[in-house]
Amino acid sequence: MAEKSKATKKGNFVVSFCKGLKAELKKINWPTKDDVFKQSVAVLVISAVLCGFIRLIDVLAQYLIGTVSSIF
Repeated sequence: MAEKSKATKKGNFVVSFCKGLKAELKKINWPTKDDVFKQSVAVLVISAVLCGFIRLIDVLAQYLIGTVSSIF
């Protein structure tokens, strides 16, 4: 009989948890498809700009190191 009681308590916990989870998910202010698209484009553009900037720094560093090492 104790096993059934434990199973019932676990079942009640799971049901209660799922109901609470569903209620909390309804409270979330989900972004629209347009907002997600704009934010994704912004991330891609910023990533591309930073990639180019880092590449520029790398090329300049290689040039300076090559110039200095050829002097010595």
